Amino acid sequence: MIALLIGAGLALLMALVGTPLFIRLLVRKGYGQFIRDDGPTSHHTKRGTPTMGGAIVVGSVLASYGLTHLIMWLLNPRSAGPSASALLLLFLMVGMGLVGFLDDFIKISRQRSLGLNAKAKLILQAAVGIIFAVLALYFPDSDGLTPASTKVSLVRDIPWLDLAFGGSVLGAILFVLWSNLIVTAATNGVNLTDGLDGLAAGAAVMVFGAYTLMGIWQSNQACGSPRQAGSGCYSVRDPLDLALLAAIMSAALVGFLWWNTSPAKIFMGDTGSLAIGGAIAGFAILSRTELLLAFIGGLFVLITLSVIIQVGYFKITKGKRFFKMAPLQHHFELKGWAEVTVVVRFWILAGLFVAAGLGIFYAEWVVLL
Repeated sequence: MIALLIGAGLALLMALVGTPLFIRLLVRKGYGQFIRDDGPTSHHTKRGTPTMGGAIVVGSVLASYGLTHLIMWLLNPRSAGPSASALLLLFLMVGMGLVGFLDDFIKISRQRSLGLNAKAKLILQAAVGIIFAVLALYFPDSDGLTPASTKVSLVRDIPWLDLAFGGSVLGAILFVLWSNLIVTAATNGVNLTDGLDGLAAGAAVMVFGAYTLMGIWQSNQACGSPRQAGSGCYSVRDPLDLALLAAIMSAALVGFLWWNTSPAKIFMGDTGSLAIGGAIAGFAILSRTELLLAFIGGLFVLITLSVIIQVGYFKITKGKRFFKMAPLQHHFELKGWAEVTVVVRFWILAGLFVAAGLGIFYAEWVVLL
């Protein structure tokens, strides 16, 4: 628990102090946001606001995680170092963040609101996701647990739902496809949500907070742990280190949100939204709570569904729109809601979804107990 407090405190301080310094650098270089012409007209005033703020979040997370383990080692040389699970998650976060950075840089350098084309972005995301998924099936600990497994999970691995039913090779291939589906859905879900000041960052703070609590609980109730009180133990590799990383992610986003809240002094850009989405997907896979992500990240699911409905309805009706504009947050803007009203009400929805996910997680354990 001391490590969690140290890590979160460092991440909060770094993001809180580092963001305004990063803003000055971006302003000096002229790295400002370009606004879609077909978006809400009220957003045109945001043109030129510094973007790529996700880089400071990623940097704060990496520095805080490394420093926390260094401090814990200095306090106790026998303490465990960085875990395979956390390092894999950091790889996924940084990899997706680099894809987003490239997208943001193209927008800025070419003075347009479009960056990487859809095909190039999908290929790069898939490359990062495939490497992550393959590596996640290696690096067993002393109990033989690998960071991920070929079993599909809700709040733990479902024994009868194993992707390796046809053999280990087929199972690995199916897992890579399944993992990439989760990663692609999460990254694009956060990316679509990142349309209003502070909306995506605030929602992600709650999601990472949930993974912090679940990681602590999984560690306390780990199979073989003396504190494990019943049959509902968890077979998860490195749950406490994942909880540390989730706490650091949440704290770094709180520090960034101080400057990102309306009126935003900086946007996270695709650098931030893809990195955050990648991290969320990584936590779902490595904590063995893949299907539970639909509840914990319910706001991102809802906003993604609004885009799917809008596109599908437009094609079926040959030109009619189901919403005034998609993603969903812009629909309510065009209905006359103030931006801050939309953000706060969507934060409430995000909190309710997170509470529902935690409720399902705990209820399952109580039933097994």
